[in-house]
Amino acid sequence: MKVKSRKDKIGDWIFVIICIFVSLICVIPMINLLAKSLSDSSYLIRNEIYLLPKGFNLDAYTTVLKDAKYIRAFFWTVFLTVVCTITSLVMTTLCAYPLIFDKLKGRGFINVMITITMFFNAGTIPNYLLMQKLNLLDNPLVLIVPSCLSVYNMIIMRSFFYGIPDSLRESAEIDGATFFQIMMKIYVPLSKPVYATLALFYAVGRWNGYSDALMYVKESKYYPLQLLLYNILNNINQVEVATQEGFSAPGLSESLKAAIVMFSTIPILLIYPWLQRYFIHGVTLGAVKE
Repeated sequence: MKVKSRKDKIGDWIFVIICIFVSLICVIPMINLLAKSLSDSSYLIRNEIYLLPKGFNLDAYTTVLKDAKYIRAFFWTVFLTVVCTITSLVMTTLCAYPLIFDKLKGRGFINVMITITMFFNAGTIPNYLLMQKLNLLDNPLVLIVPSCLSVYNMIIMRSFFYGIPDSLRESAEIDGATFFQIMMKIYVPLSKPVYATLALFYAVGRWNGYSDALMYVKESKYYPLQLLLYNILNNINQVEVATQEGFSAPGLSESLKAAIVMFSTIPILLIYPWLQRYFIHGVTLGAVKE
C-alpha cells in the first residue's frame, strides 16, 4: 500500500476545504430562506433573520397550501415534469440508438447537422413565429414538444451506447433479433445509469423552466410553478403582494416569498438522493469506449 507524501496530504486537505467552502456557498442561502419562511414577520421587518428562524410559525406555508393557484400550479408542474421526462427519454433513445450503427447511411452528415444545433439558434422572434405557425401558442403542448430532445443529452446517451460491447448486438442479430428487439432487450436494460442521469437532467430542466411559458402561454391555468414564482418575486413589489394577499405587514410578504421558493424547490431536491448513485456513473462511463 502506497503511503501518501506530505505534499499529497496537504493537497487533499486543500481540496476538502475548497469543497466545504463551495458547499457552504450553495447551502447557506437555502438555510436563510428556510429560516425566513418559518419566522415571524416582526423579525423579518427588522432584518434579524440569518440562519435560524425567530418567532417560529407556519403562517406562510399555511397560506401557500390554502391558495388554489399555488396548488394548481404545483400539480400542473409535476404532471409536466413527468410527461416531459418520459417523452424526452424516448426521443433521446430513438435519436441516439441508430447513430451507433456504422452501416447507417448518412450517419456522418446526420451527426454534423445535429451538432450544429448546439451552437446556432434561430433566436426568440423566429421561435415565436414558428410556434405561432404550428398553432402551439397558448397550447400546453408548447411546454412539451419544443424541448423534448436535448442534443447534449443525446450525445451522452450515444456515447454510453458505444460503450456496450458490439458482440452482444452481433450475437442477438445471429439469433434473429430485430433492430427494435436489440434496443429494448440489450441496450435499454444495460443503460439504467445513463437513463437515471438524463432523467434527472430533463426533470430538473422542466421543473425549473419558465421562459417558454412566459413567452408562449397567456392562460394562467397553464402557468408552471416557476412562472408563478417569477411573477411574484419580480413583477410585484412587497407592498403590492401584501395588499393582494390581504396582509398589512411587508415582513409577512417576505416570509411568503421564502415559503413559495421552498415550496417549489424541496420536491425536486428530494429526487437527488434516489438518483445520486447513478449520476457520476451515468455521465462518465460512456465517455470512453473500451
